[in-house]
Amino acid sequence: MGVLNVTPDSFYDGGRYGDPKQAVLRARTVIREGAAILDVGGESSRPGSDPVPAGVQKDRVLPVIHAVREQWQGWISVDTCSGEVARSAVEAGADMINDISAGRMDPEMRFVAAELGVPCILMHMKGTPKTMQAKPAYEAVVPEVIDYLTERMAVWEEAGVPRENMLLDPGIGFGKTVRHNLLILKHLRAFEALGRPIVLGTSRKAFVGSLLGRDVEDRLAGTLATAAIGAWNGANILRVHDVRETCEVLTIVHAIREIRGRA
Repeated sequence: MGVLNVTPDSFYDGGRYGDPKQAVLRARTVIREGAAILDVGGESSRPGSDPVPAGVQKDRVLPVIHAVREQWQGWISVDTCSGEVARSAVEAGADMINDISAGRMDPEMRFVAAELGVPCILMHMKGTPKTMQAKPAYEAVVPEVIDYLTERMAVWEEAGVPRENMLLDPGIGFGKTVRHNLLILKHLRAFEALGRPIVLGTSRKAFVGSLLGRDVEDRLAGTLATAAIGAWNGANILRVHDVRETCEVLTIVHAIREIRGRA
């Protein structure tokens, strides 16, 4: 899943693709490099960020989704917590919804998803982007995240969204310390008990920078290490900024996993 943020303030690529023409050019690059899904977002979810009105989000994402849909038959995801934005994006050609709040920030989202019948990514987040990194604490992070996702799946199912339309994201960096993120990566296979595909987003995040002492522009190597570990430990979809490099990592991971014969 290639990231395309059409925002002025996202932590890594904010401001780069605000012009729809530049965004479409970036989408072409991401697709050419091997993305199977393009994730288009018009609202930053970096720590401390404020919500963006639905109208502003639509002004940002809809022209890009329209343009990409005319040129590409692959999957387009809309990254939003707004049911209104999700509906408009799907009508414009998006195939799926990526909701970092799993429907908490807009309770109508799950009903919109049920009506539209599209796949949805439900992510764990402690608090909101504004508050999530204010001393996050858990008794046991992996079981607590699993419990949260189990509860959200039940809520969405009650709204009419079938489980086969749900994908799950443990929310690396969303209300977690460095230790919490590492524990989730190490024990990612525990999420297989939920029976749904796992989406993992570690790309260039702060915990990588904290471990390596690197600024966001210099976190590629650390990100690729997390991609390899995530894929090895059961992640089905990796949400990344650096598609070509991640695809190369996955080629090696899959080759090792699939090799047969006596050692």
